[in-house]
Amino acid sequence: MTASTATTTLRLGTRGSALARTQSQTVADALTAATGAAVELVPIVTEGDRSRAAIQQLGGTGVFVAALRDALLAGEIDLAVHSYKDLPTAVQPGLTIAAVPGREDPRDALVARDGLTLGELPPGSTVGTGAPRRVAQLRALGLGLDVVPIRGNVDTRMGRVSSGDLDAVVLARAGLSRLGRLDAVTETLDPLQVLPAPAQGALAVECRSGDARTRELVGRLEDSSARSCVVAERSVLATLEAGCSAPVAAYAEVAEGDAGPELFLRASVTAIDGSDAVRGSVSGPLPDAAALGRALAAELLDRGAAELMAVDA
Repeated sequence: MTASTATTTLRLGTRGSALARTQSQTVADALTAATGAAVELVPIVTEGDRSRAAIQQLGGTGVFVAALRDALLAGEIDLAVHSYKDLPTAVQPGLTIAAVPGREDPRDALVARDGLTLGELPPGSTVGTGAPRRVAQLRALGLGLDVVPIRGNVDTRMGRVSSGDLDAVVLARAGLSRLGRLDAVTETLDPLQVLPAPAQGALAVECRSGDARTRELVGRLEDSSARSCVVAERSVLATLEAGCSAPVAAYAEVAEGDAGPELFLRASVTAIDGSDAVRGSVSGPLPDAAALGRALAAELLDRGAAELMAVDA
């Protein structure tokens, strides 16, 4: 441990929700364990936290990260922890993703009344979710569910089930895991039914591009397989020119191929009313992650993805 590492406290910007603070504290603890650096959490309020409007109405991607990035660029904090799926796909000048730590299970999870699974919910059951991707895929299953938009933190959403207001909600399993709430999950959804959002379950640790010391320290948290998967998934999103308010799903896994580790990438675009969808998959070496995502997105576009993204509910 160097003297500067021991004496300088790193200021880590975080949103104020329980999930964001838990994620940030996990990164802070890992950073201290790996480097010996002291880390202080600095709460930052974002536009997405202030508003109760739907994500689409807020302008979609970026509403949960802009204030954190402004604080980074202003030198008010040294690093920020984001849920990677909240980040715009465009590069932010002056900032860099210094590490993608190990990823949680990226699948979606159902929290339903009476311990029910998705297939056991009667037709007409109300299922809450804030994500257009989930809305579209749940409708496409043809189960006759009434899918309704919701906002709020994890406890608020699950509370609408326990209160009887909704029959079920669909949430990211990763968030429930980080909060120690997996006991509430009544079914972890198979990606064949509901494909996850690009980068779901992954964290992005961001710092200033010119801050070599922080970049080096944070870089010790890097999980190269997690980054390859996220790069492939977000490359699909970027090529489709879609954000978190579009019904786009992508899920990459690392598996052992004939010539070593290989990336297996699936993606889909579903009309928001569930009436139609295009799906595809591709595989290849991990260093080709971005190219694999671009190729798969191009295939989906050739098959009508842009038209499906334009279909209204």
